[in-house]
This record gives sequence, C-alpha cells and structure tokens, in this order.
Amino acid sequence: MGAAKIWNAMEVAEGARHSVSSKIPSSRLTVDHSLSIPLMKPKIVELCKDLFNQWLDLDDSHFSVETVSGGITNLLLKVSVREDKGKNGNMTIRLYGPNTEYVINRERELQAIQYLSAAGFGAKLLGVFGNGMVQSFIDARTLTPSDMRNPKLAAEIAKQLRKFHQVEIPGSKEPQLWNDVLKFFRKASTLQFDDGEKKSKYETILFQEVHNEITSLKELTNRLNAPVVFAHNDLLSGNLMLNEDKGKLYFIDFEYGSYNYRGFDLGNHFNEYAGYDCDYSLYPSKDEQFHFFKHYLDPDQPNEVSDKDLEALYAETSSYMLASHLYWALWALIQAKMSPIDFDYISYFFLRYNEYKKQKENCFSLAKSYLSKPEHG
Repeated sequence: MGAAKIWNAMEVAEGARHSVSSKIPSSRLTVDHSLSIPLMKPKIVELCKDLFNQWLDLDDSHFSVETVSGGITNLLLKVSVREDKGKNGNMTIRLYGPNTEYVINRERELQAIQYLSAAGFGAKLLGVFGNGMVQSFIDARTLTPSDMRNPKLAAEIAKQLRKFHQVEIPGSKEPQLWNDVLKFFRKASTLQFDDGEKKSKYETILFQEVHNEITSLKELTNRLNAPVVFAHNDLLSGNLMLNEDKGKLYFIDFEYGSYNYRGFDLGNHFNEYAGYDCDYSLYPSKDEQFHFFKHYLDPDQPNEVSDKDLEALYAETSSYMLASHLYWALWALIQAKMSPIDFDYISYFFLRYNEYKKQKENCFSLAKSYLSKPEHG
C-alpha cells in the first residue's frame, strides 16, 4: 500500500514563484539524488546555468562539485565556479532526499528561510529548483554532539536560539507540534510492509497505547502555557556550524522549522546531546540545563535570572522533551516505509518511544508539581 503525502505539497520549483521572493531565480530542473558526483556534475552545471545567466558561456571545466554531507533527509554539495576574470565563487546546493515531502513541508520551509536569512540565520537563499535549493556557502565546521556540552558553546547556542525565536515569519502563528504529531500518527499507524522483518517488528507496536500517550502529554503541556515562537525543531549538532577563527556560530537547515512551543525546541535540542547513538545518559544535567536557560533568558545578565524562572523553564522543557521523543519516533516509522536510505528506522522508533516511557513518570511528576504551586493553582 502506498501512503498519501502528509502535506498536499506543490512541486517546489513551480510553487517557488509564490513561496519565495520574485527576486530569487527558480528552475524546473531536477537532479537525481542517487547519481555519483561525476555523473551528477553535468546536471549540476546545467542547473547553475539555468538559474544564473552570467555563467551561460562557461564550459564544464569552470565548475567543480564535491559532497559536503549527506544527511538523513538531504544531500549537501559544494559547488565552486571559476569565472573568466579569475574570480572564484562558492555556493551550496541542497538536494532534497527522496520522499521527504511525506515528513517535510517544503512550502513552509521556503517561506521561512528568506526571513531567517535576513535576520542573520543560515545561508542566503540564492535559488530554488525542482528538488532542492541553492544557498551561499558557509565556511565553518559542523559541530559534534560533544561540542554542544562545552559551556561556552552552550551559552552561545542559547543566545542565538533566543534571537532565532524572536524572528517574525508572516502567516499563521499556530503552533504545529500536535498537528504534525497527529499527522505523523495517522500515517505511521496505517502502513503496510512487504519486508518480513519490518512487518513483524511493526506489528508489535501498540498504536492505541501510543495515541493515549499523545493525548495525555498534549493535555499536560497545554496547561504549561509555553510561549509560541518560530522554532527550529531540529537543532542537532549537524545543524550547527562554527567558524572558530571568527568565533561565529551558524544555525542551518530549517526543514522542520515552524511556529511551535518554546519548550519543544529546547527539549528537542537537549535530546540531541545523546548523539547519533542515542546515548541518553548524555542528556544534560539540571545544572547544565540551568546554564543554558540563564543565557537564553537573559543573554546580557545571565546570573540575574531568578530561580523561579529557571524552575519554570525546567518543567516546561522536560515536558516537551517527551514530545520530542514521540515526534521523532513516529517520523521514523514513516521513514521506514518511504526512505531509500539503508537504516533501521523501526528500531529507531523503539529507541525513542522506550526513552519516552522511561522518562515519562519523572517528567509528568515534575510538571504536575510545578503546576500545583499557588501561582498556578
């Protein structure tokens, strides 16, 4: 059985005329994500010439293409162009992964990226095409999960995240967390697998139990009245870059960005301390979280933040940390069906869902204790 797309997404290139500024060039061309770099290069050169007229007369030898990274949902390429006057230019081309429209709202991403770029976040959007986008090149290294534990870097991430949350994106300000989780749930709970091993693992999932957990967590978090901000929603180490010479930190890749609850962005970021191995013993301690919160709440005078404000944000973040586990657990099931990447997504579902169940009692107790205080009664 096939799966309907979660969002009724347009073809990106066709919709670019409406989703991005008319000043941003667009192309209907696509590039096959699965090609090797030598086979991909002629397609990339054709695309560059279609988007940027000043390069029409350059032959292929003026272009070089190399892989920067290959994530779970996209492939990032560095393209260098040597112009006739001896001037060299670098840019990045991001190819969307196959079937990512099932979990990523590209229309929403394209709208937000222009405003975030104008506010100093990420790379500048230079062009869009059938299955990707062209952006300016960021000369920086990607962080590792252990980098995020560094107190100095944690403070800078917190400061930048506060600024990120202050960016205004036009359109609806409705938080998307539970809309997305429920969309993911509807798709994830109706999948069918041909692969015998996937099928047997999938059939052990108690979807009524999962739905009950979504309902109870949603009810709890609604009582916390967390502020709604434009959130990154995927602030893992791979989406943080650092130019150490300039001391400049960059947030990149806004694929999952949306208006959302502040606590979700914080709790989701803390979950990423566990790294790609999902070692949740690395989740930040209360003291580490308070260090982050102080620089988030008051970047200029972090030591002036009150204990009351720290405890409130701790309860909020801990509750939404649970929501992060449910979100990515369900996301993984859809990927298990749709993604061509060789990764055991169903086992990843259990990693995230089991961690949710492990942390649930403590986090629910913390939130209820906080809510029982007289000022919240």
